[in-house]
Amino acid sequence: MKIPFLDLKLHNKNLRHELHEAFDRILDSGWFVLGAEVKNFEREFADYSEAKYCVGVANGLDALHLILRAYGIAEGDEVIVPSNTFIATWLAVSYAGATLVPVEPIPATYNIDPELIEKAITSRTKAIIAVHLYGQPADMDAINLIAKKHGLKVIEDAAQAHGARYKGHKVGALGDAAGFSFYPGKNLGALGDGGAVTTNDPELAEKVRVLSNYGSKVKYHHDVMGFNSRLDELQAAFLREKLKKLNAWNLQRQKIASEYLSNLDALKIALPYVPAWADPVWHLFVIGHDSRDRIAKKLADCGVSTMIHYPIPPHLQSAYSGLSYSLGSFPISERIHKRVLSLPIGPEMNMTDVNSVISFVNKALN
Repeated sequence: MKIPFLDLKLHNKNLRHELHEAFDRILDSGWFVLGAEVKNFEREFADYSEAKYCVGVANGLDALHLILRAYGIAEGDEVIVPSNTFIATWLAVSYAGATLVPVEPIPATYNIDPELIEKAITSRTKAIIAVHLYGQPADMDAINLIAKKHGLKVIEDAAQAHGARYKGHKVGALGDAAGFSFYPGKNLGALGDGGAVTTNDPELAEKVRVLSNYGSKVKYHHDVMGFNSRLDELQAAFLREKLKKLNAWNLQRQKIASEYLSNLDALKIALPYVPAWADPVWHLFVIGHDSRDRIAKKLADCGVSTMIHYPIPPHLQSAYSGLSYSLGSFPISERIHKRVLSLPIGPEMNMTDVNSVISFVNKALN
């Protein structure tokens, strides 16, 4: 028996007809950059995310970076980030030239701890990046309250949370702006890289649009020093087809997660904790155990593929050795990264395989 972590081949094969039609539309149009497909996708994804504006960009990292740039955040400014996140969250701040101020997560949810944020704020702090890690929303009301008190921007890193809800409202319009990724493995994934910024702020949306297109509003007229970070027409066409299926795909992920939560041995592993106000979309289903590697090996021997999200926290990556963080600087994050193991989950996964994973995991714990 082989149970893949995520079957992207089958995922896209099930949409073969729609994707081929989308490809033919682009090929026949002869328009490949910043055309009707991007414009239509931006409108549709803004509506889906309950935001007024959406700007397509090249990837999720660029989405966060361009938001920071558009808000004028630069050298000398500080940005609060989770200590527990994928490195792209940190890189966006570094690319803007600002200083990273990491804050530890709530161990049960893996998301940034609002109670620790205020202690990290200084006169130089300009923004808080709240990551909706693994597809579960961070506690946005608490974060927004702190931000309002100190006059800070709140930026959602929603790269893993397409369609997730916080107190009934979609992520993507819960702060000042949000960055999304459409990397192929995401809940809404392109057939390559892609990203978007959503916001209710028209000025921010316009600045991101200009920055992403060489700093230009009118062709060959460049108002600022911008970047080349545009969502491709072809990827926008593919995403438009996939967006129609996203709710159904998320529902299947939620059904799988429900089975895991109900049947995995909660006495022997740490299961995800979901606050009453959260409606996750389960980009990842992550368990925790001190013998994570032993369990992963046992599952691999049974044909069950797992992954680790993530093995090394950002502050211990070689890329950030210049910040002089040492082992023990962020103990909560470090312990999380030593324990986490992601189980298979995805819209193509059937309940037979789900039950097999549950059985194999429970046996591996003995």
